[in-house]
Amino acid sequence: MTFLIRWLRRFGLLFVALLVLYAVGRPTQIWLDGFYSGVREPYLQMVTSDAVTLRWQSEKASVGVVRYGEHAEQLEFSIKESKADEEHEVRLTQLKPATKYFYSVGSEEQEEFKGKEFWFKTAPIKNDVPVRFWVTGDQGYPNPVQNGVRDAMLGWLKQNPRSVKNSPLDFWVTTGDNAYRSGSNEQFQKGFFEPYKMILRNTPVWPAYGNHDARRWVFFDLFTFPTKAESGGIASGTEHYYSFDYANIHFVMLDTQDSDHDVDGDMLNWLKKDLQASKQQWLFVAFHHPPYTKGSHNSDSKRDSRGRLITVRENILPLLEQYGADVVLSGHSHMYERSELISCHYGYSSSFTPEMIRQVGKYSKKGKNISKNSGTLYAVIGSSSKVDNGPLDHPALPNSIQEAGSMIFDVNKNTLKAYFINEIGEVSDQFELKKGVKGGVESKACL
Repeated sequence: MTFLIRWLRRFGLLFVALLVLYAVGRPTQIWLDGFYSGVREPYLQMVTSDAVTLRWQSEKASVGVVRYGEHAEQLEFSIKESKADEEHEVRLTQLKPATKYFYSVGSEEQEEFKGKEFWFKTAPIKNDVPVRFWVTGDQGYPNPVQNGVRDAMLGWLKQNPRSVKNSPLDFWVTTGDNAYRSGSNEQFQKGFFEPYKMILRNTPVWPAYGNHDARRWVFFDLFTFPTKAESGGIASGTEHYYSFDYANIHFVMLDTQDSDHDVDGDMLNWLKKDLQASKQQWLFVAFHHPPYTKGSHNSDSKRDSRGRLITVRENILPLLEQYGADVVLSGHSHMYERSELISCHYGYSSSFTPEMIRQVGKYSKKGKNISKNSGTLYAVIGSSSKVDNGPLDHPALPNSIQEAGSMIFDVNKNTLKAYFINEIGEVSDQFELKKGVKGGVESKACL
C-alpha cells in the first residue's frame, strides 16, 4: 500500500508538471507561429477604381518604397513608408480607373521585386464591362494536387484568352482554409504565398476565413480587408465580414467560423443593411461552411463543425435568398458539389422537395436587377488542394464530383458563365445564368 501511495504521488506530480508545461508551451507555440522570418513576394489587396494596397515582407527591416507607373520601363511615381519594418503595407491612391500599372517594391536603396510580371489593374467605373474571376477552396495544402489545380487553371486561361485590354483574371476569391494545418505564418508562406506567388503579383485576392485559418491568429494580420466600405457596400467595422463591388457585381464575404450566426446578431444585421443598399446587378456571397454537403462533411449533422452548417442554412440562407443572391460559394467539404437554381430549403436533406428547384439546365431570371426568391445556385468548392471521400448524395446537389479543381466565373452584362476545371485541365461541370430574360424565373415567397 505504501508503495502504491508513493507511486500515485509521483505520477500525480508528473501529470501536474506536464499540464503546466503544456499550459505554458501551447500559448508560446501559438505566439511563435505568428511570425515568419524571410522574404515574401508582393501581393495585392483591396483593389478599387482609384486605389490598391500592396503588401510584402523583406528579410531585414527597411523603409518600404513602392514605385509605379503605366510603363514597366518608367515607374515615374513613388510612395514611401514612414518607418522601417520587415512587413510592409502601402496603399496607392488617386489612380486612374480601369488602368494597368506596373510597380516595383523594395527600399530606397534597392528594388527587390520588379519587372513586367509585377503589375495591377484598377477596377472599372463602368458596370457593363466583362469580369473574370477565379474561385478556389481549401487550397492551402502544399502538394502536387495543389500545383496541378493551379496549373490546370492557368492552362485553361491560355486556351480561353480574353481580349488584349483585359487582364487574365480580375480578382481571386477563396472559400477558406488557406493554410494547412494550423494556419501558422510559416504554413501560409508554404501553402499560399509561395505556390501562388506568380498569380498574387498581379491578381488581387479576397480570401474567406476557414476553420484551419482560425487555429492561429495570423490570418487577419496577413490580409487587409475593407472595414469602412473602401471597396463599396456598407461599412462593417470589422475584417471578419465585409463586401466589395466590381463592375456590376456585389460580392459579400462572411465569417461563418468565429462570427455569430444569430438572426439578430451583428453580422446578419450588417448583412441585411448591406444587401438592402446594393444596386449591383449580380450578387455573389462566399463563406467557408457549406449549408448543403454530403462530401467529407455532412450538413445534416449537428456535431459536424459544431452545428455551423445547420445554422448557416437556417439563419443566413433565408436572408440571402430574400435579397436575390445569385451564387453562394463555400468550401470546407473537400469535394465539388453544385445545386440547380433553388430556394426555400432550410431543413435537413430529407426535407428537400422538387418544388424547391426553380429551374434546371440553362438558368434565367426576370428583371434587370435582383429578383427575390427567384432561386440561388449553391456551389461547394473545397477540393483545390485535396480530395476526400463522401457519398455525394445530397438531393439539393445533383451536380457533384469527387475531383480536385477550381472554378472560373465569367460575368458579362446580364450573362454569367462558370466552369469547374479539374486537376488535369478538363471542364468537369459548367453552367450559365442570364438575367432580364423573357420567361425567366419569377419571384416567389417560401411557403
